Amino acid sequence: MQEELHDGALSFCLNIGPIALKVTANGGHLTAGFDLGERVVRPYAPALWKPDEVSGDLPVLLTHLRGDFFCLPFGPQREGPPHGETANGIWVKEDSEEGELRLSMRTGDTDCRVTKSIRTVENHRALYLSHTIEGLNGKWSYGSHPILDFSNLKDGEGRVSTSAFRWGSTYHGVFANPVDKEYQSLRSGTLFDSLSDVEMIDGGKADLTRYPARKGFEDLVMIVSEQGEAPFAWTACVLDGYVWFSLKKASDFPATLFWISNGGRHSEPWNGGHLKRLGLEEVCSYFCDDVEDSRRDLLGSKEIPTTREFDGSAVALKVIQAVSAVSDRFDIVAEILPKEGGVELVSQSGVRVEVPLEWEFL
Repeated sequence: MQEELHDGALSFCLNIGPIALKVTANGGHLTAGFDLGERVVRPYAPALWKPDEVSGDLPVLLTHLRGDFFCLPFGPQREGPPHGETANGIWVKEDSEEGELRLSMRTGDTDCRVTKSIRTVENHRALYLSHTIEGLNGKWSYGSHPILDFSNLKDGEGRVSTSAFRWGSTYHGVFANPVDKEYQSLRSGTLFDSLSDVEMIDGGKADLTRYPARKGFEDLVMIVSEQGEAPFAWTACVLDGYVWFSLKKASDFPATLFWISNGGRHSEPWNGGHLKRLGLEEVCSYFCDDVEDSRRDLLGSKEIPTTREFDGSAVALKVIQAVSAVSDRFDIVAEILPKEGGVELVSQSGVRVEVPLEWEFL
C-alpha cells in the first residue's frame, strides 16, 4: 500500500487483482477502478475540484468530495462538521491483512473509535466495507454515502433500481432553495410507491429509474427497504455496459436516499458544475436532516427507525459494493438473488449474470 496525492488529496492507495483503490486520509473518501478485462471502469464520482482550489472555510466533506464515505452522524449537527468527523477528520492507517485497507480514528463529536475496513477477495470485483464503532452511546444516525458518476451517459441511458421498498417520499421540506441559488424539480413531501412515477413541481411525473435527467436541479428522495426473507436488500444502477450494485442488511440500513445532483447548486464549490452525479446512500436517518431531527422518531408510527441505540459495545456496519460487466441486452436490474459462491443479477428483459461474491459477509 502506498500514500500519494490523488486529485490534490493525500490518499491511501491499494492495487490488488482487478481493483485499484484510493481513499483520502482526510475524510476517508473512497474511489476505485475495476478491471473488467477489456477495460477499466470507475463508477464512483471523481473530485471536480482539488482541495486548494476552493475556499478553506468549507468543511473537508466538500473540499475533498468524491466517491463513497461513511457518515456518523448522518447529516448536519449543532456541534461538529456535517456528516460527522468520519467524513471530515483524519484517518490513521492500521495494520491490515493481505488484500485489506484498515484505517481508524477517534472522533471528538461522537466520542468513539471507528475502524474502517475495506477488504477485497481475489478475482472478486467487489469492495467489502465495514465500519466498526466502539464506545458510542445514545441514539445516532449514520450512513454509507456512495456518489456515482453518470457523466459518460446521455440523458436517460443509466437505469436505477432497488429491491422492494415499503415507503417512499420526496424530501419533506424545501431541499433546494432559490434564495441559496439552488433549485429542485420534485414536489416536496410527496409519497410514492414506484420510482418511475414521482410527482414534480410543474405537475409532471419523474421517472427516477432513468438517469441522467432533469438538468439544473437538485433533489432528494427516501425509500425504506422491505425486510423480506432475502438475506440482503440491494440498490443497483446499469451504467455503460456494466452494473454497479450495493448490498446491505435492511436491519442495519433501513433506508436508501437518492441524492439526485444534476447542476442545481450554484454557490461555491458547486457553481452549477456538479452534473450527472447520483448519491445512492444507505442510511439509518431521517432524510439528510440534523441528527436531532432523526432522534425525534418522526417516522416511528410507520415503524421506520431513523436512529440506532448504541450502548458502548462494538457494532460493525457492513455493505458490499461491486461491479459486473453485462451485455447490451441487460436493461435494468430486476432481482439480485443469493447463490452459492455469489449472486445472480437478473434483468427485467430476462438476462441473467452470475457474479462471484461473498454475500455472507453481511
